[in-house]
Amino acid sequence: MKTTQEIQSVLMNPEIFEINRLKAHSDHRYYKTLTEAISKVQMTWRRSLNGEWLFNYSENVMERPVGFEALNFNCQNFNRIHVPGHIQLQGYDKPHYVNAQYPWDGHEELVPPYIPTTFNPTASYVTYFEVPKEWEGQTVCISFQGVETAFNVWCNGEFVGYSEDSFTPSEFDLTNFINREGENKLAVQVYKWSTGSWLEDQDFWRLSGIFRDVYLFTKPTTHVEDLFVKTTLKNDYQDATVSVDFKVIGQQATIVSQLVDANGQVVASGACDVFDGCAKLELDITNAHLWSAEHPYLYQLQLEVKVKGEVVEGICQRVGIRQFEMINKVMHLNGKRIVFRGVNRHEFSATYGRSVTKEEMEWDVKFLKEHNFNAVRTSHYPNASYFYELCDEYGLYLIDETNLETHGTWKYGVSVEENEPAIPNGRPEFLEIILDRAKSMLERDKNHPSILIWSCGNESFGGENLYKMSQYFREADETRLVHYEGVFHDRRYHKTSDMESRMYTRVPEIREYLDNHPEKPFILCEYTHAMGNSNGGMDRYIELEDEYEMYQGGFIWDYIDQALWTKDRYGKPYLAFGGDFSDQPTDYNFCVNGIIYANREASPKMQAIKGAYQPFTVIVKEGGAQIQNKHLFTNLNEYTLKWEVESGEKLVASGEGYYNLEPLSTGFIDLGIDMTPRQEELVVTVSICLKEDKLFASCGHEIAFGQCIIEAVKEEAAQPVKEFTIVEGSTNVGIHGEGFEVLFGKILGRIVSIKYDGVEYIHQPNLSLMPSFWRAATDNDRGSRAHLQSAQWRTATLSSFHEKLEFNRRVDGLEVIITYNLNTIPSSHAIVTYFINSYGQIHVHMSYKGIEGLPNMFKFGMDLAIPCEFNTLTWRGFGPDETYADREFGAKYGTYTNKVADNVAGYVIPQACGNHTRVRYATITNATGAGLKITGGAPLSFSALPYTSHELEVAFHHYELPPVHKTVLSINAQEMGVGGDDSWGARPEARFELPGNENYEYSFVIEPTK
Repeated sequence: MKTTQEIQSVLMNPEIFEINRLKAHSDHRYYKTLTEAISKVQMTWRRSLNGEWLFNYSENVMERPVGFEALNFNCQNFNRIHVPGHIQLQGYDKPHYVNAQYPWDGHEELVPPYIPTTFNPTASYVTYFEVPKEWEGQTVCISFQGVETAFNVWCNGEFVGYSEDSFTPSEFDLTNFINREGENKLAVQVYKWSTGSWLEDQDFWRLSGIFRDVYLFTKPTTHVEDLFVKTTLKNDYQDATVSVDFKVIGQQATIVSQLVDANGQVVASGACDVFDGCAKLELDITNAHLWSAEHPYLYQLQLEVKVKGEVVEGICQRVGIRQFEMINKVMHLNGKRIVFRGVNRHEFSATYGRSVTKEEMEWDVKFLKEHNFNAVRTSHYPNASYFYELCDEYGLYLIDETNLETHGTWKYGVSVEENEPAIPNGRPEFLEIILDRAKSMLERDKNHPSILIWSCGNESFGGENLYKMSQYFREADETRLVHYEGVFHDRRYHKTSDMESRMYTRVPEIREYLDNHPEKPFILCEYTHAMGNSNGGMDRYIELEDEYEMYQGGFIWDYIDQALWTKDRYGKPYLAFGGDFSDQPTDYNFCVNGIIYANREASPKMQAIKGAYQPFTVIVKEGGAQIQNKHLFTNLNEYTLKWEVESGEKLVASGEGYYNLEPLSTGFIDLGIDMTPRQEELVVTVSICLKEDKLFASCGHEIAFGQCIIEAVKEEAAQPVKEFTIVEGSTNVGIHGEGFEVLFGKILGRIVSIKYDGVEYIHQPNLSLMPSFWRAATDNDRGSRAHLQSAQWRTATLSSFHEKLEFNRRVDGLEVIITYNLNTIPSSHAIVTYFINSYGQIHVHMSYKGIEGLPNMFKFGMDLAIPCEFNTLTWRGFGPDETYADREFGAKYGTYTNKVADNVAGYVIPQACGNHTRVRYATITNATGAGLKITGGAPLSFSALPYTSHELEVAFHHYELPPVHKTVLSINAQEMGVGGDDSWGARPEARFELPGNENYEYSFVIEPTK
């Protein structure tokens, strides 16, 4: 394949998706001897080609370096590039983000299978290799583990083959093209767009290149080409049969096997002979250790391939014994109803794009296990093989998803007839290409016990082709179930999916489905959209687990922010999203929906998600704890139960022990804790912690907890009145006393000065303590248009004015009453009453009478800016991370301290953040400990940030925020929840909103820190 016409015709032909590619096979490793296989030494039959390659970039196929594959072509003018890696992250082309729309939309008018021709970045790679001498007499092949999106391969100037499907291996036989002696030239040309691009419309950056490992490999002349391990359970899930189907090339052989447990003991052994290239082995195990996410027990299947008694190949295959099945319309693992507490995971690195390192994968798996996840959906393509090995070892259930999404070819909410242009639908030219993708995934991944479900892809509408794919999965592998969400939009082939899978369905709609005699279990393949400050109300979904047997959990969208490191105009690094590379069209920040940031730091949302997913429910009461054990296979006695009693913010009692509570049961554990109300606030915390070190966390790691807060019964003693002076001037009225001075401006209608011990706390008068009803709009606020619907409250916050200021001289202090016109239509008012006593304590009371016709508020409270040297925040309330009214689950009540700047969350677009709920008091201090203390009459919703809501709101990137000159205190009775059912229309649950037609009031006290 050499001419432009030849290349273009293949790139635009959906029925040509591979030329000379080898058949897909299992991803087992093989060695010369079983000893090598057991010791996991580097495979002598594999040679990595990763490293620096020669490279040329062209904007399209026509401009490629013609003939570069030839032996006599001089590549000295080529640049160098690292393999694996994306070309867009190494200085060629540019990253381009779109969600559902295709990246050429608006540039070229195209329909499938046609692709852009004037701009189709073409990457020409060259490297040289020598064949190891010890491979003499054996085949030499090459494996490309991942190339986006289509590529041709040449060896020593001869065409080898072509392949599409970016996310499964493409392998070719080089034997007839190589020189056994000396150097060989390998040339690869990668095309960004092909017909396959119509099938790869996932919500991600459009990147290209050789982004996964490349290696040469050989095989012994007699070789296990493929093996398929299946396990079945019997005798009430106590005993097991392990069966293995082999495909063998070469001579007649015998395969000798033994199954070895984690202690190195042989539990079963056997042998089978190869006939006509096939063999079958069956091993029976009594009292088998079963694999699950809770106990990811792995046996070793040790295999020796013998020809005439001589070992020619050794294989060590990990085996997890488990049985996944549908029983009475409910999915079961090892006989128990399973609930997925999952997340969708794009393969992503802020530095390397989809060329994710092993270290990043290991971090991901450990992080998920630490935070109580038990499942991952590989959205929306097969991941690198190493990720599956980690999930087997650490224990995570997987939905393994075919590399298929055609979101931009169809529309939501229209008829099947209107979506006729959708692909693959029933179009015959797209059948084989999608079946090939399904087969490539299944054949590679089939031996991983972590995979419970095969998925036909994502958001590709419906139709006959997808049904045929699902049937392929069932025929090829009867040990797993099949998933496809798209049948919800197209019911013609409803049997495509074994489960009712939906996205972003609201709780009432889920109840409606489950209440009406469903035929399939229900899962949410995507839910609680984690864009920016989100994931509120997730606990409502968790509650469904106990209410409906056929509700079987869901997968958060999604795991990691897809933001890429780049630099601003001043050379400072920042995390970029769509549009930051002048990539148009784009969907901007819709790529940043992660529960962790792109730099792999946990976002504050993780606190709530870990709490929602905890495998025990702990209710502290009556001197002990009512505990629900949600585990399927794990007794509570495999953990340590710890308890603490805190009185007056001091630890006064604690203990720990081991208690029996069977899986899937509930019981009360009497801990003998005295919970009698006292003169100090009492907090009882019961935690369930790891009893021993695990792969993912150390002994003592907390996986679940519960708390009970018992109010203090102490009565405040009356204070004697100290000497003070009230001074009324022409434009100000003030009160002076020992160590304090407070001044009100009659014209401005607000506090203009607060001084304690001569230190001024008002940063500037226009940022003084004033009514506030606005927060910086979150992504969810913008998506639901709440920031437009409630815009009057932004005006009220910025532009309210006082209509009346009255003051009263009292024997114990100064009372000032200010009536604010909130500048709304219809007209509304807030009344703020200040009372400054003789000790300088400022008692503040704010009230509002609801007005019909006004929209919801974002919050009800007051804001105050103080000088930025007061930058240490301590609060008594929920923490340690931010909380909101609908995202308190997972937070622990206590006393916490951090820096004000630390409360600015790393949401890629600045927005509301740093809030803390149920705050009894907060202090904001400087380096000497001087500062202010705010105490709520009832618990507050409180934050301290370096920016106002309006500064946060107008910045599109963090680097656009102004230099820090102040600390902004937001002292609120309530703040609206953040929501998260989706990010394009869903509002927070009604009980977490603040209707403008309701009455509100609250109070708090400002005083100096002691």
